[in-house]
Amino acid sequence: MAIATLPEDLSPPGRAVAAAIPPTPRHRLRPWRPGRLGVNLVLALVAAAWLVPTVALLIVSFRPESLYETSGWWKVFTDPSQLTAGNYSTLFRQGLVAGGLLDSLLTSIEITVPATLLVTVISSLAGYSLTFGRWRGGNAVFYTVVGLMVVPFQVALLPVVELYRAFGAATGFNPYGTIEGVVIFHVAFGLPFGIFLMRNYYLGIPSELVEAGRIDGAGEWLLFRRLIIPLGMPAAASLAIFQFIWVWNDLFVALVFLGGYSHYPLTIYLYDQTRALAANYWVVATGAIVSVVVPLTVFFSFQRYFVRGMLAGSVK
Repeated sequence: MAIATLPEDLSPPGRAVAAAIPPTPRHRLRPWRPGRLGVNLVLALVAAAWLVPTVALLIVSFRPESLYETSGWWKVFTDPSQLTAGNYSTLFRQGLVAGGLLDSLLTSIEITVPATLLVTVISSLAGYSLTFGRWRGGNAVFYTVVGLMVVPFQVALLPVVELYRAFGAATGFNPYGTIEGVVIFHVAFGLPFGIFLMRNYYLGIPSELVEAGRIDGAGEWLLFRRLIIPLGMPAAASLAIFQFIWVWNDLFVALVFLGGYSHYPLTIYLYDQTRALAANYWVVATGAIVSVVVPLTVFFSFQRYFVRGMLAGSVK
């Protein structure tokens, strides 16, 4: 029995066309451009120049005090044996004594952590209410919040001090000169930006999801906890990073509100060391490196959410 075969001219055209097209070389998929190498080289040089002060500060913090007046920090590349951890051990031996490095580090944590958590939580709740709430006047409240963003906090320092004193005269507790007073100030001036950020992010969440949850009988708190918080985590993490870094690096507010307080935050500790011991670079350099480690740790821990929060809404 003869087997019928298709003539060559009746074979499927796709195979013939695919066989006729030669495979594209891998190096031709993305053509090389001479300008791209120049741009990458310039960016690498800019990044290296930007990192030079930080690298120098790190090296200075690991060099003994006796070498500061005799050689520069770059000499460590020819003689790595100069590096030592004696500067850090000297500072940390002060322990929790008032005015010491560890005491200042704990004070900064006591100020920054509550201020960051309160701003993030309150802003998330307010953003949810302004976006999905069923009440009149929401837009007016939001515009008022946006208007508060342009008010410099330096303008409000003296009125807030007088308000603290009046509150102390009425209740017996004066927040001025306490950690609570600094936290309240940072929360008050961090909320406008936080509410603005969270509300704009929540606008990208389909309102049908919230309405579907309400139809199923879910309350507002359950919707916020089980639906909005997971979806809004990138924006909340971005807000927490911004607020943490801003409060951690603050010097001016702490100087005004902690004038007579014995436990200074880390920024005031470095300021006092620079003013009193300007020639002792090892104290300033070592303390500065310690102050940088904490915000860097926070940033890299939430980097994934931070990038997602920054890119949210850029593409649909």
